[in-house]
Amino acid sequence: MSAEASKALKVITGVSRFQATSERYSVARAAAGLVEAFPVPVGNQTICTVFTARGTPRFELRVTWDLQDGPPTAKPAREYTVLKMGEKTLVAHNKANVFFACRSEQLSNSSRLAHVVVRVEHWAIPSDPGDYADTLRDAYATVAHSFSLAMAKELRCEKNGGLPERPVLEPA
Repeated sequence: MSAEASKALKVITGVSRFQATSERYSVARAAAGLVEAFPVPVGNQTICTVFTARGTPRFELRVTWDLQDGPPTAKPAREYTVLKMGEKTLVAHNKANVFFACRSEQLSNSSRLAHVVVRVEHWAIPSDPGDYADTLRDAYATVAHSFSLAMAKELRCEKNGGLPERPVLEPA
């Protein structure tokens, strides 16, 4: 995770200490699972879950990946802001979805594109973010970008799946 994403996690959770979920959850293992699944669409596969450390207010952030059969075409729900990262990035005050296309020698039939979605979501009842909606959207986008870029690099996607080295937080 990037230093920017670590700071963004503090914005989202209000704390700067976290505990590991399990060694069986990592970007490397998630990428291996995607390589194994390709080209069959798969949904809601865990990359990791971020928990605040013991002794701090409880907060759980789920990071997952999907393998879709094509690029995103649906019009986003009103709650989302569209950003210019990958094929499409959708962010709200409590979640972000980064869609990117990956062509890689690691994927069987490497002439086909893998359409990957990395999701970061706070699994709790949504609350009104008040005056912090824009700050939270940027924080979720930053965390989702960090995991997406790490996944694209782990998969060795051409041009990192179209993801920039730093998150782009300006609306499309």
